[in-house]
Amino acid sequence: MSNELKIVVGLDIGTTKVCAIVGTRNEHGKLEVLAMGKAESLGVIRGEVRNIEKTVKAITEAMEKAKSSLVKSNSNIKVEVNSVHVGIAGQHIRSLQHKNSISRANTDSEISREDVERLIKDTYNLALPPGDDIIHVLPQEYTVDDIGDVIDPIGMSGIRLSSNFHIITGNVDAIKNIYKSVERAGFNVADLILEPLSSAEAVLAPEEMEAGVCLVDIGGGTTDIAIFKKGIIRHTAVIPFGGKVITKDIEEGCNVLNNQAEALKLRFGSALADENKENEIVSIPSFHGRPPKEVSVKNLAHVIQARVEEIFEAVLYEIKSSGLEKKLNAGIVITGGGSQLKHLDKLAEFVTGIDTRIGFANEHLGKSEIEDIKSPVFATGVGLMIKGFKSMDDSDLSKIGKAMEKKEEKAPEQSGGFLKKLIEKGSKWLYEDGDLKDF
Repeated sequence: MSNELKIVVGLDIGTTKVCAIVGTRNEHGKLEVLAMGKAESLGVIRGEVRNIEKTVKAITEAMEKAKSSLVKSNSNIKVEVNSVHVGIAGQHIRSLQHKNSISRANTDSEISREDVERLIKDTYNLALPPGDDIIHVLPQEYTVDDIGDVIDPIGMSGIRLSSNFHIITGNVDAIKNIYKSVERAGFNVADLILEPLSSAEAVLAPEEMEAGVCLVDIGGGTTDIAIFKKGIIRHTAVIPFGGKVITKDIEEGCNVLNNQAEALKLRFGSALADENKENEIVSIPSFHGRPPKEVSVKNLAHVIQARVEEIFEAVLYEIKSSGLEKKLNAGIVITGGGSQLKHLDKLAEFVTGIDTRIGFANEHLGKSEIEDIKSPVFATGVGLMIKGFKSMDDSDLSKIGKAMEKKEEKAPEQSGGFLKKLIEKGSKWLYEDGDLKDF
């Protein structure tokens, strides 16, 4: 008999690649990657779907590769993939701050999860410029009546519940094109998640988010920024430069073909020209009948450094705009495919004056036969899986809360019975074959 697992699929639709990662959680709460599939992304430009047919083809190819490797390595496991957690990025992404509040009718009861959800749901009704739609409504500090700076208002007493929100919006057509592409490939979108938020889940520690940290996710088409302080998202931004622009600079600066420029960047690229010797030369094939072309590694680094400096000057501008320049005690964390450039962290520190490290997703990963998954290239995909499991947990908590309310309505004099069993037997008592008990 086959074993059924609770799985989540993260689908990263990027400018250079489409990547599908299938995973589950082990008994220690770590992610176990069961399969991964990749395909070249030809329908996406700077994070936005520009050709649905090509994007559908890439999604289908990535998902088929993932499912094929899953069957080969886990033949005793039955897995059916219907829905995926998808990342969204691109120049169309915007963010804004907004304050909203609701009044509670029952002033004798404590603030509940439902009150908080109602406040968030009401914020989704915010009027936006034509053509924009809300992707995320992210609560910051709450205010209960006159008590401010409340992190979690559930259980408090009060009439008026307010919160400052960080709202992330995107172009309606860009959002629709992602949904269309995924659905035409035969899958449902379980959730649409801003990619830097997903990457943050994968590579940032809770202590860093509390202390103040700036995540810089350098993708193929864009560089995404997310700044956290006191465990809360404070600022997001998109810089319209990524790894592909660096490759284009090499192509033009070194007078080589695009595929040669990409290979030069990956094998010999460095973000600091002074770290390379003057006499280091790379010989690459030229056009038919012509002698090989020689490229100085130091000159190559000069080309790369100029563009990377521009990227981190833009990062510094966004950090200053957030008002948190002096409060990022955990510094900058760089992830994404562009983070693999040699000496990148040193150049980032030089430009910004802020302590920097490269972000890996190792902390959240259990054992896996797929070694590549530890690379920053796949941080977004891993983060999408983490977000997927958190959504699953939130859904279960909501079901538990409703089940408790039903129990109390049916037998108020025995309202402690459910809680008593839950405490005595633990959370596993709530589940039968991976599903919540039906109350």
